[in-house]
Amino acid sequence: MSVTRNMPVLLGLIAVFGLAVVFAGADWRVPAANTGYAPEQPLAYSHRLHAGELGIDCTYCHFGARTSRHAGIPPADLCMNCHKTVSAGFDQVLQERELALAEEREPNRIVSESIARLYAAVGLDEDLETLPGGPVPLDWVSVHNLPDFVAFDHRPHVARGLACQTCHGPVQAMERMRQQEDLSMGWCVNCHRSQSVDPAAGLTEVHDGLPSGEHVSTDCAICHY
Repeated sequence: MSVTRNMPVLLGLIAVFGLAVVFAGADWRVPAANTGYAPEQPLAYSHRLHAGELGIDCTYCHFGARTSRHAGIPPADLCMNCHKTVSAGFDQVLQERELALAEEREPNRIVSESIARLYAAVGLDEDLETLPGGPVPLDWVSVHNLPDFVAFDHRPHVARGLACQTCHGPVQAMERMRQQEDLSMGWCVNCHRSQSVDPAAGLTEVHDGLPSGEHVSTDCAICHY
């Protein structure tokens, strides 16, 4: 047989071989199964400092968690509630104060590189004057990414009083935010099965026919709709 007559067969074999190579090398984990993922961010924001040492409540910054499906990325304007005054780390400020004292002068205002970028994000320079070119937005990288077919809602979890650490791990100890759990369906279902409905707290609504006192819903339509 000629090569020309068998060209469709040859092309089919090449296609099958190519697909086999792709399938063999592909990572078929769902997007959420990315435990340990800790991307570099535009600012070296420290949850250890803010949530840990300073004890700032998670929902102060991620206020969307109380009222919407998504916790959301805190707007830079919210950061300015503190950082309009706090412009550098304590060590830097203390060093400048000691130097100023030794030189018998007033301390200079210190603005760290990270805070300068925060100022730029709201359209201000280091002296809190308006930037001619306008704001320079911060391109934050999402750490926790669920598949499009999953409809996770923060509201019922926050309303139940579930600690953020239940899903996000010891955030208060993380210098750089990372994904702690695999956030797989099995992980979520096991958590639901371990959580009983609490009639005293008004948490009696279930969607899979379970009476009050049983575990919270494991109905597929709760997360996939």
